[in-house]
Amino acid sequence: MSKAVRALEPQELWNNFSNLNEVPRGSKKEEKVIQFMVNFGNKLNLETIVDPVGNVIIKKPATTGMENRKTIVMQSHLDMVHQKNSNTNFDFDTEGIKMKIDGEWVKAEGTTLGADNGLGVAAIMSVLESKTIKHPAIEALFTIDEETGMTGAMGLQAGYLNGEILLNLDTEEDDEIDIGCAGGIDISAQNPYNAVSTPTNSVGFTIAVTGLNGGHSGMDIHKGLGNANKIMNRLLYGSKEFVRVSEINGGSLRNAIPRESFSIVSVKELYKDQFLKVITKVIKDIKAELKTVDPNVEVTITKTDTPKKVMTSISQNTLVKTLYALQNGVYRMSNDMDGLVETSNNIARVIVKDEMITVLCLTRSSVESSKIDLANTLKTTFELSGFKVSLSGSYPGWKPNTNSPILKVLSETYEKLFDSKAHVVACHAGLECGILGTNYPEMDMISFGPTIQGAHSPDERANIKSAQKFWKFLLTILENIPLKK
Repeated sequence: MSKAVRALEPQELWNNFSNLNEVPRGSKKEEKVIQFMVNFGNKLNLETIVDPVGNVIIKKPATTGMENRKTIVMQSHLDMVHQKNSNTNFDFDTEGIKMKIDGEWVKAEGTTLGADNGLGVAAIMSVLESKTIKHPAIEALFTIDEETGMTGAMGLQAGYLNGEILLNLDTEEDDEIDIGCAGGIDISAQNPYNAVSTPTNSVGFTIAVTGLNGGHSGMDIHKGLGNANKIMNRLLYGSKEFVRVSEINGGSLRNAIPRESFSIVSVKELYKDQFLKVITKVIKDIKAELKTVDPNVEVTITKTDTPKKVMTSISQNTLVKTLYALQNGVYRMSNDMDGLVETSNNIARVIVKDEMITVLCLTRSSVESSKIDLANTLKTTFELSGFKVSLSGSYPGWKPNTNSPILKVLSETYEKLFDSKAHVVACHAGLECGILGTNYPEMDMISFGPTIQGAHSPDERANIKSAQKFWKFLLTILENIPLKK
């Protein structure tokens, strides 16, 4: 199927994307893709640098007649989110993404596609290797580990870049020009518990929450999508009179809305029918509530071997009450930009196993004080229940600058090309611009990109016509970069 993708227009973009997708490039596992980019730069005989944290920088001189334009930094991240459907047999560490065309979209076979941010990377590669595209001097910056900590952007030191303008190619709606984004912080909570022998005359059940859409924990957080961890907790809370928890395994990556959760529980044989009756009612309520946004949600109750150990009733009660109390979803909308989520939290991961409870959250906000306020709200909720909490991976947001000179260029270019005005927005995702701005505070930054939907989930898809539109927009921008002062 990748052959059909390579035949799409613009072929240079889709060919480079296909080449990139043949390389495993999970967050914190970028060794192969770093070498891939180094080989690419060296093959073009361009100055190629790997900085101490693993970011790759490739520099290309201006084309003839463009030497008097400002130097630009074109930036995208190399890593991708690894998510797959539970019934998909795929090894992200060794296999390339299997792509297909589905109507107007390019998708992957049961996994994330990597269009976030692979199409941005491929666009930069296409400009670097072109002998016909007009452009000023370029510093191509390929960062690592954007998806699980922004460590590439955070580790980039001053002095590597001389560009005055940064074009970030990581926005996912082709009619938007992004001038701001949210910062984030990880909340990790752990609490040991005592396991006891399962009560006699008990039967075992597996409870599985599946079929949810999932999605980007920033860009999709306002959509009211189901969170598998919250749903599982609701099921356990609703049947707490009958259930004893042995294990829970819910969610995956901190920046993805959890799509699945699984638990193993025991129920006394005497109360089996009552348990099934009660939990069936909860399932019915959940499906009714989510029928518009998550119509394919499924909750299955399957008989399994009776677990040997379960949580004590006190530990279990603490767990379900704590998870019920935790904020999930939108916490506050922006007062400054209509429709913008200011602050949110995603309960990303819940693990109960081997006498340890682990809960991982990602809190986002475009306002630093609000980010810390919500993080402290979650932290104190956990601590009231006896959890040990750590806050880590904090990164800043990107404050909008409506007077940005490059914003003026992009807005005017978009209107001339497409006979309509682009939406100038700030997003609730974590772009790297805010972080890069700490060491390059004078750099004028902007973000745009092709339309990508379902990022961070196996339903991720890239719109084919939008990629063509994005490419045309990018090439025209490169021709209209302002003159040096």
